[in-house]
Amino acid sequence: MMRSLYTASTGMYAQQLNVDVLAHNMSNVNTNGFKRQRVEFQDLLYQNIRRPAANMDINQPTGMAVGLGVKPSAVYTVFSQGNPQPTENPLDVAITGSAFFRIEVPGQDDYLYTRDGSIKVDAEGRLVTADGNYYVGVDELDPEAYDILVEKNGIITYKVPGDDEPQEAGQLELVKFVNPGGLDKLGGNLYQATVNSGEPIDWDAEEDGTISLLPGYLEMSNVKIVEEMVQLITAQRAYEINSKVIQSSDEMLQTAANLRR
Repeated sequence: MMRSLYTASTGMYAQQLNVDVLAHNMSNVNTNGFKRQRVEFQDLLYQNIRRPAANMDINQPTGMAVGLGVKPSAVYTVFSQGNPQPTENPLDVAITGSAFFRIEVPGQDDYLYTRDGSIKVDAEGRLVTADGNYYVGVDELDPEAYDILVEKNGIITYKVPGDDEPQEAGQLELVKFVNPGGLDKLGGNLYQATVNSGEPIDWDAEEDGTISLLPGYLEMSNVKIVEEMVQLITAQRAYEINSKVIQSSDEMLQTAANLRR
């Protein structure tokens, strides 16, 4: 059977995965703190029909090697900064820099991490995500708390009736990772630390000026629609070209099969 049939099929499979990833990116264009992904490819093994040779009898500086196609090697997460968007909500906060909020999930021992800073207050006065998970580092707020503010260093302050002095409720815990691309994606804007990501490194607001918080803003997705559309068109055309290769190979086999007629 012709190599081109199998080689082109690997190209179709690779571009199918590419389109799946692009669709996931574009579907999350409005997801807070979402980080786009890209597919990376590698060529497959080669069949060496003739190796290069150079001796007294033969001088063949180039050989004959036929490639067997392509394979997806990784789906890499691009942790570039998303655009901060003003919301006029003092509880919304965007992270500038490579850091994550530490999240506590009720009933789970290990902490999770997120870039989503759309903070909510539950009935117990805890700062929580939209799914009810806790932002670590902040105590329960007074039931009568108002004017809740998030400062640039993550300290939470609020006021209570009869006292004009702001009270502190703690400080949002932020962490960094040596390799954020190694984090495990769990959905719900949550990540989990893995061996590949390394252990979380606590952020010190006084020593690390590369990270800060923007109260009243939310970090938008870093997906660029125009770029994704160009990538989608390229993937679609590559898929079509590989399908044409399969059709051409089939026609060549049909011609060879009809030689006896």
